[in-house]
Amino acid sequence: MKFTATRGLIAAAVLGLSAVAAHAQENPECIAPANPGGGWDFTCRQVGKSLQDLGLIDKTMQVVNLAGGGGGVAFAEVVNKRGDDNDLIVAASSATATRLAQGAYPGNTMEQVRWLASIGADYGVIAVAADSAVNTLPELLDAIKSDPTSVSVAGGSAVGGWDHLKVLIAANAYGIDDVRSVKYIAFDGGGEAVTQLLAGSVQAFTGDISEAKGFVDSGDIKVIAVLSPERLPGEFADFPTAREQGVDAIGANWRGFYAPGGMSDAAYDAWVQKVGDLYASDAWKEVMAANGLAPLDLQGAAFQSFVAESVAQIQSISREIGIIK
Repeated sequence: MKFTATRGLIAAAVLGLSAVAAHAQENPECIAPANPGGGWDFTCRQVGKSLQDLGLIDKTMQVVNLAGGGGGVAFAEVVNKRGDDNDLIVAASSATATRLAQGAYPGNTMEQVRWLASIGADYGVIAVAADSAVNTLPELLDAIKSDPTSVSVAGGSAVGGWDHLKVLIAANAYGIDDVRSVKYIAFDGGGEAVTQLLAGSVQAFTGDISEAKGFVDSGDIKVIAVLSPERLPGEFADFPTAREQGVDAIGANWRGFYAPGGMSDAAYDAWVQKVGDLYASDAWKEVMAANGLAPLDLQGAAFQSFVAESVAQIQSISREIGIIK
């Protein structure tokens, strides 16, 4: 099964959004579905501060940490108790889409909320040891095709987690129909996975570009593919994309927001506009650069479609590898 790529969604986002009627959020609030620290907490706090600094909201964003169930407690709270709150947004990421796709939020689906916008992404990479004879993603995938037992791919997430899914997305896009043939070995974090790669225990590594960069700089590994729509800027510009090698695979560990499903259209449009204006600002570009975030410019309907496609893709792969039925 070949999945549709997100090329059109990226292009649509560049066109931007038409102006919306002004809507003032009286008591802006952001739920971070985890304890303080980490990606969801950063998303709420940094975006709230930046929105206020830029004058896009009048009051300080209240950040509420609501941990539990890998984001499931917060999702249920929004769906069941705060479904029409116009002042509320919730931090989300690829982990949110993965858990929704795999039914980890019992009784809940992505259609119960409104997806607002992305604020950037940490793109996936596939890498090999610096001295590996493999230099391109097709070479690695050809080796898997010809003899799946000869290639083990290490990652820092559990089987069925995001690191695992990234390499399966690439394999599927290359025409490996039975992605269960891809040998994935889970380790406790990307650092341990790279250690095993350097020890020769595995032949490839799948992770995020932020965790791979230090090992590239030290000369230990080489990135053979970034799962981004186009080459990344600055210090990442030398890394080839999967797409330019003929493998139409996108793997973005995105960060963004959803809103209550019953939020009014006026409030939704205003939040979309505010986050879009934030994303376009020079100040946010500096935040992204300082925190290793790569471009992912999606708002409103384009982001809704992107998340829907991500969930459908993850569901299909998860079924193939037996994570869900």
